[in-house]
Amino acid sequence: MHSFLESASGIVWGPVLLILLVGTGIYLTLRLGFLQFKTLPYALKLAFKPGKKQEKEKGDISHYQALTTALAATIGTGNIAGVATAVVLGGPGAVFWMWITAVFGMATKYAEAILAVKYRVEGKDGKMSGGPMYYLERGLKQKWLGVLFAIFGALAAFGIGNMVQSNTVSDVMDSTFNVNPWITGILLTIFSALVIVGGIKSIGRVTAFFVPIMAIFYVLGALIIIFLNADLVPAAFGLIFSDAFSANAVGGGILGTVIRYGVARGVFSNEAGLGSAPIAAAAARTDYPGRQALVSMTQVFIDTILVCTMTGLTIVMAYGQEYAGLDGADLTTNAFQVFLGDTGMYIVTLGVIFFAFSTIVGWSYYGEKCFGYLTGNRAMTAYRVIFVAFVLIGAIAQLDTVWLFADVMNGLMAFPNLIGLLLLSGVVAAETKKFLKVAKEEKEEEKRARYNNS
Repeated sequence: MHSFLESASGIVWGPVLLILLVGTGIYLTLRLGFLQFKTLPYALKLAFKPGKKQEKEKGDISHYQALTTALAATIGTGNIAGVATAVVLGGPGAVFWMWITAVFGMATKYAEAILAVKYRVEGKDGKMSGGPMYYLERGLKQKWLGVLFAIFGALAAFGIGNMVQSNTVSDVMDSTFNVNPWITGILLTIFSALVIVGGIKSIGRVTAFFVPIMAIFYVLGALIIIFLNADLVPAAFGLIFSDAFSANAVGGGILGTVIRYGVARGVFSNEAGLGSAPIAAAAARTDYPGRQALVSMTQVFIDTILVCTMTGLTIVMAYGQEYAGLDGADLTTNAFQVFLGDTGMYIVTLGVIFFAFSTIVGWSYYGEKCFGYLTGNRAMTAYRVIFVAFVLIGAIAQLDTVWLFADVMNGLMAFPNLIGLLLLSGVVAAETKKFLKVAKEEKEEEKRARYNNS
């Protein structure tokens, strides 16, 4: 089974999917007129300074809570271990290709969210449900693709969004603080249950408080390293850019080893194109799909351009092209230790714990919504209980096969989602045009209000 899944993972995450992921982002960027470059400041303002009338709109959580729920699921071990693996396998230039993936991935994430809100449905309990399964069924009129996505998503949630994360936490707790995996598993299960059983409103409240703290804590540690060693920064950036285009780097495969690992780990980190984050976007209170889509777009910027860059830059500053035989979280930990000693080790260890826990919380909602789509929203409480139980299993088990299985499921999620994005790109463009007109009118109204008050 392990060998089969290893082969399947190599096929699923091969050049075809990577080209499709980046190609979709490039196509949407062109079709939307480079929207992510023009509207990023406005999008960040929407995310962190919501308007008063938002509370009156339909939805379960605020723009900001939808963003932090999605960030909770994506800011995970990929930002620490995934970046390190990309640098080891692809070289320092992989960081550059992570940036490229993120730039175009912002357009992909925007399109996912705009479709998720447009085609979401309101249940009998008044709660919203949306995501790829709904826009594939209601927008594209291809329910079978929606069913496929929901199956892959519900299964992936137990792996990459659950057991793999709890196992990572138990490993670092054991190696750093010598805590028995059973103790870690029990505590993690209790904390997960307290958040998850309450549903999306509970998840939204917790992530709104939790995500900024964990991200700032980790990024601040990296920024301290960068500022205290500013003389190393130009050389590190120079190595990243030169390696990204070196003949040696781009000659290693169909896309080039450096490009392949940069793109793959970039997508693994921010999940643009996988179809997971729009499930959270669909729950947001918003008047126009385009408004929430812009907020969702900022997730890729925060996750990859900010957090992943901090990891990649620190590693390159510490080691250049020589990585002392280390990989994953161990490499990142050692890089932080080079500059901050044991303090660096604790920063990365706590970062892994916080990031992994947040991923469990975010992915619980994704898996639940995929499961609900398949069952007509029956047995949802049972699903939450089972999901929480698997947190403990993950903390005490060996998960090589589970990781590969989740990796395959994640990749398979992307195919129906990307088909939907490409074929519904006309709808995305129309909704964008409609909202940008509204946004322009709102901006002019604000100017008039400021003038009249002055």
